[in-house]
Order: sequence, then structure tokens, then C-alpha cells
Amino acid sequence: MMAYLLPTLTLLLLLSLLQSLTESTTFTFTNKCANTVWPGALSNSGSAPLETTGFELTPGSSRAIQASTGWSGRFFARTGCNFDSTNHGSCATADCGSNEIECNGAGAAPPATLAEFTLAGPSSSKDFYDVSLVDGYNVAMLVEPSGGCSATGCAVDLNRRCPAELRVGQGEAQACRSACEAFGTPEYCCKGEYANPSTCRPSVYSEMFKSACPRSYSYAFDDPTSTFTCSSPADYTITFCPDSTPSQKSTKDAATAAAATTTTSEPKTKGVMLEGEGGGESWLASLAIGSGAPSITRGFWIYQVSLTAASLVLVLFCFFL
Repeated sequence: MMAYLLPTLTLLLLLSLLQSLTESTTFTFTNKCANTVWPGALSNSGSAPLETTGFELTPGSSRAIQASTGWSGRFFARTGCNFDSTNHGSCATADCGSNEIECNGAGAAPPATLAEFTLAGPSSSKDFYDVSLVDGYNVAMLVEPSGGCSATGCAVDLNRRCPAELRVGQGEAQACRSACEAFGTPEYCCKGEYANPSTCRPSVYSEMFKSACPRSYSYAFDDPTSTFTCSSPADYTITFCPDSTPSQKSTKDAATAAAATTTTSEPKTKGVMLEGEGGGESWLASLAIGSGAPSITRGFWIYQVSLTAASLVLVLFCFFL
């Protein structure tokens, strides 16, 4: 009996292995930055571990890793890293605190640009993915799926456009904090009485992020325009510091997405003073802590006083005539 069962069991195991291989998803990481980045990976609870949780990616190079059916987690890029001959060290931005190139189950310290995925599995027939700026921004990132699905990401260099009160670091250590990270108040962090979409609304800071990168998450409840799905079996290319035009394999929709997120003009920021304008200061910090409004109020009163003085002169002129 066993003589007949063993070949059958072996065949079933081989078929199961073949099915898992054909259903796996390939993530290809490409570095188009001028400097080396160190991608990190964090699997969510219950997801099978990936073959690596952190690696070095020199300028112009790529690396592919496999993820099994139903995997969920996030990817990020560490910058300004310094690792010794034993691969021990730390990074200036998005450091995962492992003191190693491998992150070993640790996530990125804010500010960090995140690519988040939940792959199709037993509970869903679709992939869900997004690029999030909820934890701030440290490097431009573009996610391009195969299979005719939509691209998303933030290809704009937000470090150059970051308001003074959100800006941290210089050079490879430069990053842009979220308002939650900078101020820690419940309304910016969507906590306490603000822990739902009806009370936690977009802030002037999240709107700045959204204006520059309309397909990325700008705050915790920014779901409708920021989460994307893919029904077809898909692989994903994650590009750091992407070019203004996606690769040739991208669909027309992906090209449109990249064009929307990559622009040479300044974003509409509703009063945000960008770096290099007006000495680099911003009235947003005062507004955030309730200590003032923009100088337009002073201009309004100057206008009113001038108008009153002119009217008085006109009345006196007519009186003496």
C-alpha cells in the first residue's frame, strides 16, 4: 500500500511547490538616486518572511525578491547609512534600529516614505497597494505594477519643498516630517477624539503633500484617492528617485500617474512657504499652535485706515470749498 502512496504524495508535494512558485509575486527594486540606498522590508504579523529584510542598492542597480501568496507588509529606503565590514551600523534616515543591514523585523523610523502591500490570498482576490507619506518623506518612490494596473507614488523631491518647521537633517540625512511627528497633537495624528475620518480632516500640511503627490497617502484617512488594487496576477517595480517618465513596460495609466506626480512647477500649497521663499520661514508653525494668522490681516487693516484717511481728506476739501 505504501508503495503506491509514496509516489502520489511526492507528486502532490511537487504540484503544491510548483503552484506556490507560480503564484508568488516578484518585487524588483531599482535605485535611480545619485547615492546608494538601503531598502528595508517589514512583513506584517502572520505573513511569511521574505528572503531578506534589508540590503544595499548602489546607484543604477536593481534587485528582485519573491513574496508568497497573501503576503502583506511594507518597503522603505534608508539613506546615509554607514555599515562596517561586519555589516553593523546605522542610517541617517528611515533607520530600522537593528544596527545591521538586515532590519530583522523592525520598521523604519519616521520620516520615511513607505510602499505598502497586501497581496491576493485566501481572503481577497486582489492586491492592495499604496505609497504613504503619513510617516513623513525621505526619498522619492514610484510603484509600477505589471498586468495593466495603475502606478502610484511620489516622484517629487519633497525635501526641497518642505516647510521649515517640518524639515530635518541635511544632505543624505535630509527628510520632511509629517505634522503628527512634528507637533504630536491629536488632530494631526488622528488620535483620541480625532480617530475617525469624520473628525480627522486634511490639514494644510497634508494638503501640501497631496498637492505635490496626489496619488500618495497624505494623512491617516486619505483612503479614497490613495489605495489601489490589482486583480490580475502582478509583479511590482519599486523605483527610488524615479525618472519623470516610467519604464516602457508601464501602461498608459501608469504614465499618467507619473506625470501627475512629477512636475517642474511648484505645488499649490495654500499659503505654505516653501524652502527658499521669504527666508525659509513659515507662518504655518504659528498657525499650528494657535498663536497667529498670516500677515494678510495686517495688510487688511492698513488698507482700511488708508481708505478712511482718504475719505476724511475728501470731506474737508468739500467743506472748505
